[in-house]
Amino acid sequence: MKLNTNLTVAIHTILCIAYFEKDYKVTSDFIAGSTGMNPVIIRKILGKLQAAGMVETKAGVGGSTLSKKAEEITLLDVYKAVSEEKESERSVFNFHVNPNPKCPVGSKIHAVLDHPLDNAQKALEEELKKTTIKDLMGKL
Repeated sequence: MKLNTNLTVAIHTILCIAYFEKDYKVTSDFIAGSTGMNPVIIRKILGKLQAAGMVETKAGVGGSTLSKKAEEITLLDVYKAVSEEKESERSVFNFHVNPNPKCPVGSKIHAVLDHPLDNAQKALEEELKKTTIKDLMGKL
């Protein structure tokens, strides 16, 4: 997933569902009111979270509920659910596609950067794995 708002909006969405699902019908409009995002974007994110088995969404004004317990959903799970890349391509780093192979820098940029960026990606994922939705709920 490139650096964008999908992850934070998805986490905010899940937190809204977890926080409000017992007292309110948590619709995309409801979540949009909390996130400040367009309900269409929220519906797209809800679709990805549902496909990943984290939420259940009923069509129309049925609302959304968690499909898993909050302690079973890690930030890494959410990151993977909303990532637009295949797992083998997932990275927060967006590499420019056409470095000049005739340039002494361009020809070696992948050899120089791939390993440290891969290590940083792994460190990010390890950190995301440590925090659950329940952990965040305890801070609201």
